[in-house]
Amino acid sequence: MTPLKIKHCKHANYTRESHVKLTTSQFHPAAQVIMTAGLDQSISLFQVDEKTNPKIQSIHLERFPVYKARFSADGEQVIATSINNRMFYMYNMIAGKIIPVYNVRGLEERKVKEFEVSPDGLFLLLLGTSGYMHLLSMKTKEFVGSMKINGKAIAATFSPDGSTIYTHSDDGAVYIWDVKSRKCLTRFIDEGCLRGMSIAVSRNGQYVACGSSSGIVNVYSQDTCLQQTKPKPVKVIRNLVTAVTSLAFNPTTEILAIASKKTDHAVKMIHIPSFTAFSNFPVVGQKAIYLAQEMDFSPRSGFFSIATNRGKALLYRLKHYSDF
Repeated sequence: MTPLKIKHCKHANYTRESHVKLTTSQFHPAAQVIMTAGLDQSISLFQVDEKTNPKIQSIHLERFPVYKARFSADGEQVIATSINNRMFYMYNMIAGKIIPVYNVRGLEERKVKEFEVSPDGLFLLLLGTSGYMHLLSMKTKEFVGSMKINGKAIAATFSPDGSTIYTHSDDGAVYIWDVKSRKCLTRFIDEGCLRGMSIAVSRNGQYVACGSSSGIVNVYSQDTCLQQTKPKPVKVIRNLVTAVTSLAFNPTTEILAIASKKTDHAVKMIHIPSFTAFSNFPVVGQKAIYLAQEMDFSPRSGFFSIATNRGKALLYRLKHYSDF
Protein backbone atom coordinates (compact mmCIF):
# COMPACT_ATOMS: atom_id res chain seq x y z
CA MET A 1 0.00 0.00 0.00
CA THR A 2 1.32 3.47 -0.87
CA PRO A 3 2.18 5.71 2.09
CA LEU A 4 -0.12 8.55 3.08
CA LYS A 5 0.93 11.83 1.43
CA ILE A 6 0.70 14.04 4.47
CA LYS A 7 2.29 17.32 5.55
CA HIS A 8 2.41 18.55 9.14
CA CYS A 9 1.27 22.22 9.07
CA LYS A 10 1.43 24.88 11.77
CA HIS A 11 -1.25 23.94 14.27
CA ALA A 12 -4.66 25.39 13.53
CA ASN A 13 -4.78 27.62 16.63
CA TYR A 14 -1.18 28.84 16.30
CA THR A 15 -2.33 32.50 16.48
CA ARG A 16 -4.22 31.90 19.72
CA GLU A 17 -2.74 29.02 21.62
CA SER A 18 -4.44 27.50 24.61
CA HIS A 19 -2.51 26.27 27.62
CA VAL A 20 -5.20 23.85 28.75
CA LYS A 21 -7.01 20.94 27.16
CA LEU A 22 -8.75 21.48 23.82
CA THR A 23 -11.93 19.44 23.64
CA THR A 24 -12.99 20.43 20.13
CA SER A 25 -11.42 20.87 16.73
CA GLN A 26 -13.97 21.02 13.91
CA PHE A 27 -13.88 22.27 10.33
CA HIS A 28 -16.62 24.57 9.08
CA PRO A 29 -19.00 22.79 6.65
CA ALA A 30 -18.61 25.45 3.93
CA ALA A 31 -15.87 28.02 4.61
CA GLN A 32 -12.12 27.33 4.89
CA VAL A 33 -12.35 27.80 8.64
CA ILE A 34 -11.67 25.67 11.72
CA MET A 35 -13.15 26.03 15.21
CA THR A 36 -11.41 25.13 18.46
CA ALA A 37 -12.84 25.11 21.99
CA GLY A 38 -11.78 23.81 25.36
CA LEU A 39 -11.33 24.21 29.06
CA ASP A 40 -10.11 27.82 28.72
CA GLN A 41 -13.81 28.82 28.40
CA SER A 42 -13.49 30.02 24.85
CA ILE A 43 -14.47 29.22 21.29
CA SER A 44 -12.14 30.40 18.52
CA LEU A 45 -12.36 30.47 14.72
CA PHE A 46 -9.30 30.41 12.45
CA GLN A 47 -8.75 30.75 8.72
CA VAL A 48 -7.03 27.62 7.40
CA ASP A 49 -4.20 28.82 5.15
CA GLU A 50 -1.43 26.28 6.04
CA LYS A 51 0.95 29.13 6.95
CA THR A 52 -0.15 30.92 10.15
CA ASN A 53 -3.89 30.12 10.20
CA PRO A 54 -4.89 33.64 11.34
CA LYS A 55 -7.51 34.03 14.05
CA ILE A 56 -10.88 35.30 12.84
CA GLN A 57 -12.48 35.69 16.25
CA SER A 58 -12.66 34.36 19.79
CA ILE A 59 -15.56 34.41 22.22
CA HIS A 60 -15.21 33.95 25.95
CA LEU A 61 -17.92 32.11 27.91
CA GLU A 62 -17.72 33.10 31.57
CA ARG A 63 -17.35 30.13 33.97
CA PHE A 64 -18.07 27.75 31.09
CA PRO A 65 -15.20 25.33 30.35
CA VAL A 66 -16.31 23.91 27.00
CA TYR A 67 -16.91 20.15 26.96
CA LYS A 68 -17.94 20.08 23.31
CA ALA A 69 -18.70 22.55 20.52
CA ARG A 70 -20.23 21.95 17.10
CA PHE A 71 -21.20 23.94 14.04
CA SER A 72 -24.84 23.76 13.03
CA ALA A 73 -25.44 21.92 9.75
CA ASP A 74 -25.63 25.22 7.82
CA GLY A 75 -22.51 26.54 9.55
CA GLU A 76 -24.23 29.68 10.84
CA GLN A 77 -24.32 28.74 14.52
CA VAL A 78 -22.13 27.09 17.13
CA ILE A 79 -23.58 24.93 19.92
CA ALA A 80 -21.47 24.53 23.06
CA THR A 81 -21.92 22.47 26.23
CA SER A 82 -19.91 22.56 29.45
CA ILE A 83 -18.53 20.01 31.88
CA ASN A 84 -21.00 20.44 34.70
CA ASN A 85 -23.82 22.61 33.50
CA ARG A 86 -27.48 22.18 32.65
CA MET A 87 -27.37 25.19 30.38
CA PHE A 88 -25.76 25.27 26.95
CA TYR A 89 -24.96 28.09 24.53
CA MET A 90 -25.97 28.80 20.94
CA TYR A 91 -23.73 31.32 19.21
CA ASN A 92 -25.27 32.90 16.14
CA MET A 93 -22.26 33.92 14.06
CA ILE A 94 -24.29 35.91 11.52
CA ALA A 95 -25.92 38.09 14.18
CA GLY A 96 -22.94 37.92 16.55
CA LYS A 97 -25.27 36.90 19.40
CA ILE A 98 -24.56 34.43 22.21
CA ILE A 99 -27.81 32.84 23.38
CA PRO A 100 -27.97 30.80 26.60
CA VAL A 101 -30.42 27.87 26.48
CA TYR A 102 -31.67 26.62 29.83
CA ASN A 103 -34.78 25.21 31.49
CA VAL A 104 -35.96 23.47 28.34
CA ARG A 105 -39.48 22.32 29.19
CA GLY A 106 -39.65 18.52 29.28
CA LEU A 107 -35.89 18.04 29.59
CA GLU A 108 -35.27 16.42 32.96
CA GLU A 109 -31.47 16.37 33.09
CA ARG A 110 -29.17 17.86 35.71
CA LYS A 111 -26.43 18.50 33.17
CA VAL A 112 -26.01 18.52 29.41
CA LYS A 113 -22.61 17.44 28.03
CA GLU A 114 -22.59 15.00 25.13
CA PHE A 115 -24.61 15.90 22.02
CA GLU A 116 -24.84 15.54 18.24
CA VAL A 117 -26.26 17.77 15.51
CA SER A 118 -28.35 16.08 12.81
CA PRO A 119 -26.88 16.47 9.28
CA ASP A 120 -30.21 17.79 7.95
CA GLY A 121 -30.06 20.61 10.50
CA LEU A 122 -33.39 19.74 12.14
CA PHE A 123 -32.39 18.30 15.50
CA LEU A 124 -30.03 18.43 18.42
CA LEU A 125 -29.56 15.06 20.14
CA LEU A 126 -28.60 15.23 23.81
CA LEU A 127 -27.24 12.15 25.59
CA GLY A 128 -28.71 12.07 29.06
CA THR A 129 -28.41 9.84 32.11
CA SER A 130 -29.97 6.41 32.75
CA GLY A 131 -29.99 5.50 29.06
CA TYR A 132 -32.06 8.49 27.97
CA MET A 133 -31.47 10.48 24.80
CA HIS A 134 -33.41 13.63 24.00
CA LEU A 135 -34.24 15.34 20.73
CA LEU A 136 -34.53 19.12 20.60
CA SER A 137 -35.64 21.19 17.63
CA MET A 138 -32.68 23.17 16.27
CA LYS A 139 -35.07 25.91 15.12
CA THR A 140 -37.05 26.49 18.32
CA LYS A 141 -34.75 24.79 20.89
CA GLU A 142 -37.89 23.07 22.20
CA PHE A 143 -38.03 19.51 23.49
CA VAL A 144 -39.32 17.06 20.87
CA GLY A 145 -39.15 13.71 22.69
CA SER A 146 -36.94 11.06 24.27
CA MET A 147 -35.60 7.59 23.55
CA LYS A 148 -34.28 5.13 26.12
CA ILE A 149 -31.83 2.24 25.99
CA ASN A 150 -30.83 -0.37 28.56
CA GLY A 151 -27.60 0.65 30.24
CA LYS A 152 -25.98 4.01 29.53
CA ALA A 153 -25.74 5.81 26.18
CA ILE A 154 -22.00 6.48 25.74
CA ALA A 155 -21.86 7.70 22.14
CA ALA A 156 -24.31 8.39 19.32
CA THR A 157 -24.28 9.49 15.70
CA PHE A 158 -26.78 10.25 12.96
CA SER A 159 -26.92 8.50 9.61
CA PRO A 160 -25.75 10.81 6.76
CA ASP A 161 -29.34 11.72 5.81
CA GLY A 162 -30.35 12.35 9.43
CA SER A 163 -33.15 9.77 9.38
CA THR A 164 -31.64 7.34 11.90
CA ILE A 165 -29.55 7.45 15.07
CA TYR A 166 -26.94 4.88 16.11
CA THR A 167 -26.23 4.59 19.84
CA HIS A 168 -23.36 2.67 21.45
CA SER A 169 -23.97 1.65 25.06
CA ASP A 170 -21.84 0.82 28.07
CA ASP A 171 -22.91 -2.84 27.82
CA GLY A 172 -21.64 -3.23 24.24
CA ALA A 173 -25.00 -3.06 22.47
CA VAL A 174 -25.75 -0.82 19.48
CA TYR A 175 -29.26 0.59 19.05
CA ILE A 176 -30.61 2.00 15.78
CA TRP A 177 -33.47 4.50 16.00
CA ASP A 178 -35.90 6.01 13.54
CA VAL A 179 -35.77 9.78 14.14
CA LYS A 180 -39.33 10.55 12.98
CA SER A 181 -41.08 7.99 15.20
CA ARG A 182 -38.30 7.77 17.86
CA LYS A 183 -38.82 4.00 17.77
CA CYS A 184 -35.97 1.50 18.02
CA LEU A 185 -35.59 -0.20 14.61
CA THR A 186 -33.16 -2.85 15.85
CA ARG A 187 -30.47 -3.63 18.40
CA PHE A 188 -27.34 -5.70 17.94
CA ILE A 189 -24.40 -6.77 20.07
CA ASP A 190 -21.06 -5.25 19.04
CA GLU A 191 -18.96 -8.41 18.72
CA GLY A 192 -16.61 -8.96 21.65
CA CYS A 193 -17.30 -5.51 23.09
CA LEU A 194 -17.56 -5.20 26.88
CA ARG A 195 -18.06 -1.44 26.90
CA GLY A 196 -18.91 0.79 23.94
CA MET A 197 -16.88 4.00 23.66
CA SER A 198 -17.42 5.56 20.22
CA ILE A 199 -19.40 5.15 17.00
CA ALA A 200 -19.29 6.58 13.47
CA VAL A 201 -21.17 6.07 10.21
CA SER A 202 -19.40 6.65 6.89
CA ARG A 203 -20.64 9.54 4.76
CA ASN A 204 -21.71 7.18 1.97
CA GLY A 205 -23.76 5.13 4.45
CA GLN A 206 -21.77 1.97 3.75
CA TYR A 207 -20.01 1.35 7.08
CA VAL A 208 -20.67 1.58 10.81
CA ALA A 209 -17.55 1.68 13.01
CA CYS A 210 -17.78 0.84 16.72
CA GLY A 211 -14.93 1.58 19.14
CA SER A 212 -14.62 -0.29 22.43
CA SER A 213 -12.88 0.05 25.79
CA SER A 214 -10.39 -2.69 24.84
CA GLY A 215 -8.95 -0.79 21.85
CA ILE A 216 -10.81 -2.83 19.23
CA VAL A 217 -12.71 -1.17 16.38
CA ASN A 218 -15.32 -3.31 14.65
CA VAL A 219 -16.37 -2.14 11.20
CA TYR A 220 -19.74 -3.41 9.97
CA SER A 221 -21.64 -3.13 6.73
CA GLN A 222 -24.61 -0.85 7.50
CA ASP A 223 -26.98 -3.27 5.76
CA THR A 224 -26.08 -6.17 8.06
CA CYS A 225 -26.52 -3.92 11.13
CA LEU A 226 -30.10 -3.26 10.09
CA GLN A 227 -30.86 -6.88 9.21
CA GLN A 228 -29.09 -9.01 11.83
CA THR A 229 -29.01 -9.12 15.63
CA LYS A 230 -25.51 -10.64 15.60
CA PRO A 231 -23.82 -9.13 12.54
CA LYS A 232 -20.24 -10.12 11.74
CA PRO A 233 -17.78 -7.25 11.32
CA VAL A 234 -16.36 -6.68 7.84
CA LYS A 235 -13.10 -5.96 9.65
CA VAL A 236 -11.78 -6.06 13.21
CA ILE A 237 -9.14 -3.34 13.68
CA ARG A 238 -6.63 -4.02 16.45
CA ASN A 239 -4.19 -1.13 16.06
CA LEU A 240 -4.88 0.48 19.45
CA VAL A 241 -4.47 -1.05 22.91
CA THR A 242 -6.40 1.52 24.98
CA ALA A 243 -10.06 2.61 24.76
CA VAL A 244 -11.07 3.94 21.33
CA THR A 245 -12.53 7.30 22.32
CA SER A 246 -12.92 8.86 18.87
CA LEU A 247 -13.60 7.73 15.31
CA ALA A 248 -13.85 9.74 12.10
CA PHE A 249 -14.44 8.67 8.52
CA ASN A 250 -13.15 11.06 5.89
CA PRO A 251 -15.85 12.44 3.54
CA THR A 252 -14.91 10.10 0.64
CA THR A 253 -14.94 6.95 2.85
CA GLU A 254 -11.32 6.16 1.95
CA ILE A 255 -9.87 6.70 5.44
CA LEU A 256 -11.03 5.88 8.97
CA ALA A 257 -9.17 7.75 11.71
CA ILE A 258 -9.17 6.03 15.11
CA ALA A 259 -7.83 7.47 18.37
CA SER A 260 -7.56 6.98 22.11
CA LYS A 261 -7.27 9.84 24.59
CA LYS A 262 -5.95 7.42 27.21
CA THR A 263 -2.36 7.45 25.95
CA ASP A 264 -0.08 9.72 23.88
CA HIS A 265 0.34 9.27 20.10
CA ALA A 266 -2.57 6.80 19.95
CA VAL A 267 -3.94 7.82 16.54
CA LYS A 268 -4.08 5.66 13.43
CA MET A 269 -5.28 6.28 9.89
CA ILE A 270 -6.90 3.18 8.39
CA HIS A 271 -7.12 2.79 4.62
CA ILE A 272 -10.50 1.73 3.19
CA PRO A 273 -11.35 -0.78 1.78
CA SER A 274 -8.17 -2.73 2.70
CA PHE A 275 -8.61 -1.73 6.39
CA THR A 276 -4.85 -1.63 6.97
CA ALA A 277 -3.13 1.18 8.87
CA PHE A 278 -1.00 3.69 6.99
CA SER A 279 2.47 2.96 8.37
CA ASN A 280 3.74 6.55 8.04
CA PHE A 281 1.17 8.16 10.37
CA PRO A 282 1.84 9.20 13.01
CA VAL A 283 5.45 9.82 12.00
CA VAL A 284 7.79 7.61 14.02
CA GLY A 285 9.81 9.66 16.49
CA GLN A 286 7.63 12.76 16.08
CA LYS A 287 6.22 13.22 19.57
CA ALA A 288 3.37 15.60 18.90
CA ILE A 289 0.04 13.91 19.57
CA TYR A 290 -0.55 14.31 23.30
CA LEU A 291 -3.83 12.62 24.29
CA ALA A 292 -5.97 13.10 21.17
CA GLN A 293 -9.32 14.44 22.35
CA GLU A 294 -11.10 14.70 19.02
CA MET A 295 -10.44 14.49 15.26
CA ASP A 296 -12.01 15.91 12.13
CA PHE A 297 -11.53 15.95 8.36
CA SER A 298 -12.22 19.05 6.30
CA PRO A 299 -15.28 18.96 3.96
CA ARG A 300 -13.34 17.59 0.96
CA SER A 301 -10.64 15.75 2.95
CA GLY A 302 -7.76 18.12 2.18
CA PHE A 303 -7.04 18.68 5.88
CA PHE A 304 -7.12 16.66 9.09
CA SER A 305 -7.05 18.05 12.62
CA ILE A 306 -6.55 16.62 16.11
CA ALA A 307 -7.44 18.47 19.33
CA THR A 308 -4.94 17.63 22.09
CA ASN A 309 -4.88 18.01 25.86
CA ARG A 310 -1.90 20.37 25.57
CA GLY A 311 -4.05 23.05 23.94
CA LYS A 312 -2.94 22.55 20.34
CA ALA A 313 -5.17 21.74 17.39
CA LEU A 314 -2.73 19.79 15.23
CA LEU A 315 -3.22 20.34 11.51
CA TYR A 316 -2.21 18.11 8.63
CA ARG A 317 -2.51 18.57 4.88
CA LEU A 318 -3.60 15.37 3.08
CA LYS A 319 -1.99 15.85 -0.34
CA HIS A 320 -3.98 13.11 -2.06
CA TYR A 321 -6.92 15.57 -2.00
CA SER A 322 -6.58 18.80 -3.94
CA ASP A 323 -9.39 20.70 -2.24
CA PHE A 324 -10.21 21.89 1.28
